[in-house]
Amino acid sequence: MQDTTAGQGSGIAVPDARIGRYRWVIVALLFAATAINYIDRQMIGVLKPTLQAEFSWTETDYANIVFWFQLAYAVGYVSFGKVVDAVGVRIGYTLAIVIWTISHMAHGLASGIMSFAAARFGLGIGESGNFPAGIRAVADWFPQKERALAIGLFNAGANVGAIITPLLVPLLVLWFDWRMAFFITGFFGVAWLIVWWIVYREPSEHPRVSQAELDWIRHDQPSAPTAAIGWGKLITLRETWAYAMGKFLIDPIWWFFLFWLPGYLFERYHLDLKTFGLPLAAIYLISDFGSIAGGWLSSRLIRAGKSVNAARKIAMLVCALCVLPVWFAQSLDNVWAAVLVIGLATAAHQAFSANLYTLPSDLFPRSAVGSVIGIGGTIGALGGMGMSIFTGYILDKTGSYEALFALCASAYLVALLVVHLLTPKLVPVKLD
Repeated sequence: MQDTTAGQGSGIAVPDARIGRYRWVIVALLFAATAINYIDRQMIGVLKPTLQAEFSWTETDYANIVFWFQLAYAVGYVSFGKVVDAVGVRIGYTLAIVIWTISHMAHGLASGIMSFAAARFGLGIGESGNFPAGIRAVADWFPQKERALAIGLFNAGANVGAIITPLLVPLLVLWFDWRMAFFITGFFGVAWLIVWWIVYREPSEHPRVSQAELDWIRHDQPSAPTAAIGWGKLITLRETWAYAMGKFLIDPIWWFFLFWLPGYLFERYHLDLKTFGLPLAAIYLISDFGSIAGGWLSSRLIRAGKSVNAARKIAMLVCALCVLPVWFAQSLDNVWAAVLVIGLATAAHQAFSANLYTLPSDLFPRSAVGSVIGIGGTIGALGGMGMSIFTGYILDKTGSYEALFALCASAYLVALLVVHLLTPKLVPVKLD
């Protein structure tokens, strides 16, 4: 067997170049799926001014359509977490992308609030499977010290999708119309599914994975699989709620940016379908660096000798501080100054999220990771539902984003405090 250590010392500490890197091919697949997920998810935000003009929606009408997506996401997230734990990543991910691609293309047939809400509901069910399946795949394919970086890399697909959407979709609308834009982008999911079904297998079953790479993947995982753990047990654990409450506090902020930021740029800086794409793409390009940097920072701190507890929380504290300037975004008269401030906040969100997503695989056995991710995603989506209704109400009543940006600025410090109080040492749970 090949030597899978580098240098002196006990145990397997640093991967040797000879062990193979096929696990990063899996990350590339997860990255692509997440990019497609966010193209499909964000399109209604990019098309909000166009659809509002055609269908005469108020902010509350739009908020209600977003609400149905988030309700489905809440239901689907916890369900898909359990599905992925039961049937595995390959089948679970396939089921998710089939549902969300069909529902995404159904938007092109919608004609009013009810039909858009129905299409968004189906999209929410399908898209809720992306992160439970993706994070379970990372738990299966990576040792603990590489997981935050792997999650940060595939989570960066969200930002790539968010960058592509405002650049591509206006062109499709101008060349064809908004209905055709939904049909054309739907084929991205079909192409990905074909590649996924050909390429993905479990590490132990994959012909491209060497024994040395398999040893590296497994070196800090339990030697024997643990039995499945039911929701009834999981919801009694403080560690579950540390993750879930973190999601409850930060997910609504990302939903706000995703669904309302295009309209904000339209209104605040008097942009249109031809001119708002570049500023919006720049914001998500900045956030892409944040997703990777957040995972890199905590992984780097672990390699430098910090405990997992210290590394994750130091990284999250840095991110929470970087969000604070967004409080003053609405006072900026220059669109590119606003891009920098909002981009910093979205980058910090993605970096914070990469570390938060890592906690279930840090704290729970592999057999429970999908279920914990599902519980947390559901709680986060419930928070997002409340944020949607609140945002629609505030904008219809005041027309100002000031209170909304203030809420965004403070959420991450509160989330870190809650995580620390519930899991002060990030010690893996002990189950009978």
